[in-house]
Amino acid sequence: MANIKEIARVAGVSITTVSRVLNNHPYVSKEKRAAVLQTIEQLNYTRNMNAVHLITGRTKAIAVILPYIHFFYFSVIVEGLAREALLAQYRLILCQTDYRPEEELKVLDMLRNKEIDGIIIVSTALQPEVIEEYTAYGPIVTCQDSGERRFSSVYIEHYSAFRHGLEYLAAKGYRNIGYCEGRKHGSSSSIRLSAYRDFLAETGLPFIEEWMIFDCITEEDGAAVLHRLLNMTKRPDALIISGDHVAAGLMIEAQKHNLRIPADLAIIGFDNQPIGRLLGITTIDNQLFEMGACAFRIIHDQINGDGGPPVHLKLQYSIIERLTV
Repeated sequence: MANIKEIARVAGVSITTVSRVLNNHPYVSKEKRAAVLQTIEQLNYTRNMNAVHLITGRTKAIAVILPYIHFFYFSVIVEGLAREALLAQYRLILCQTDYRPEEELKVLDMLRNKEIDGIIIVSTALQPEVIEEYTAYGPIVTCQDSGERRFSSVYIEHYSAFRHGLEYLAAKGYRNIGYCEGRKHGSSSSIRLSAYRDFLAETGLPFIEEWMIFDCITEEDGAAVLHRLLNMTKRPDALIISGDHVAAGLMIEAQKHNLRIPADLAIIGFDNQPIGRLLGITTIDNQLFEMGACAFRIIHDQINGDGGPPVHLKLQYSIIERLTV
């Protein structure tokens, strides 16, 4: 098998020149670059990437831990990651874990075994203390707020964002406010639930257990919520829903049953998803694309710099007013 020395001999250039061409270094003349590339093709040379990784100490690969690939919330974050990774010429290894701790630990072990340069955690079932143990092996960035930890994070404050949405509904005159959520015991879900309970308690608005509906993730779940509402003796006059896809499913099903939005039921979503923009759903924009982009930029700087202290970046959210409130 040809090696760099053989390429240099046949092309009539130095080993340094061959190395510069292989690494796309700009300071090589057109003539020498052409000679090296022609010789590489002639000798059918293939780089031994394991050797390159040993020499540079880098794999140019970052693992991304996420529970599901097809959910919009996660896919938009990954889209932001992918754009920055492409610009930086890094590979992303997507690791779908289904919120299984044992699968997430396998990815963390990839960092310990130097198979990757770093890890970005979009959402996790692991406790922050467990993740912290692996920062000894390389940089880790999460897309959720875990407090002042030894790993970096990019996040929005779900508590204040959700309260803002509730205050928006109350200011519009709604007094019977229900709540639709995804995972009941997820870290962000628990924070939003606390915001909901606290707001109702502080404002004296009615808290009805039946109006809290969990496991709402897809459009079909949103349609099912509508049917639950229709079967209630007393139903809310507004819903805050943690996902525009769920809100869209509810809205489409409501039209089939002559339930008017917002006259009979106001809805405010979460995530500012394309389907929400198409249907005119009022929503809370939590900067998902930018969250992914920022997470990559942070980990890229830590891989290629001196590491430095953890970065904790809080993004700004906003309410996008449309037609459903």
